[in-house]
Amino acid sequence: MTQRTPATIVNIGYRSTNYWVVSAGASRLLVDIGWPGTLGIMKANLKKVGIPLNEIRYALATHYHIDHAGLAEELKREGVPLLVPNVQVAAIPLMKTWTKPGDHYVDITENGNIVISFEQSRQILSQIGIEGEILHTPGHTDHCVSLLLDDGSVFTGDLPPEVYAFDNPIALATWKMLRERGATRVYPAHGPIRALDETPEEQNP
Repeated sequence: MTQRTPATIVNIGYRSTNYWVVSAGASRLLVDIGWPGTLGIMKANLKKVGIPLNEIRYALATHYHIDHAGLAEELKREGVPLLVPNVQVAAIPLMKTWTKPGDHYVDITENGNIVISFEQSRQILSQIGIEGEILHTPGHTDHCVSLLLDDGSVFTGDLPPEVYAFDNPIALATWKMLRERGATRVYPAHGPIRALDETPEEQNP
């Protein structure tokens, strides 16, 4: 049996948004994709942490808002395919309605999009050495997804923390599902990493 390289996680975020590179050796997945028109910043941040852009095998947006997927087409042109769970397909063309000309947003085309079902996600990730799955995690938008690694790390995008979701039954159901699936440590799109049962107020400054 081949022993897997444990996943490492690096934040290359900017403009108050976290962009996570999950790596198994030199095989990497980018979770959330950057603001439109910021390819230079993304490349510079990758260079600072010693991650070659050509080692990123796929990019995955937790949802299609401009701070999470605005750079998707530009990254595809750099050779990074876009991994798209099928629940997100209809949301992609709607994202441009939130952009302004000054954002320099480049429309996301179908070319270079790899559309998958949630059931296929574990196999796709395993092919690049990452043990985990992509799950449907509504609560912020209906098309939100999260990456859950087998070590309990979960990348939740803008899913509101449970303490703030008392009036959001969809989000609360999503957190219950994530806990049941083994999530223990949250890597959000905004704010610091935290234990699943830790509220932002409980974190050390």
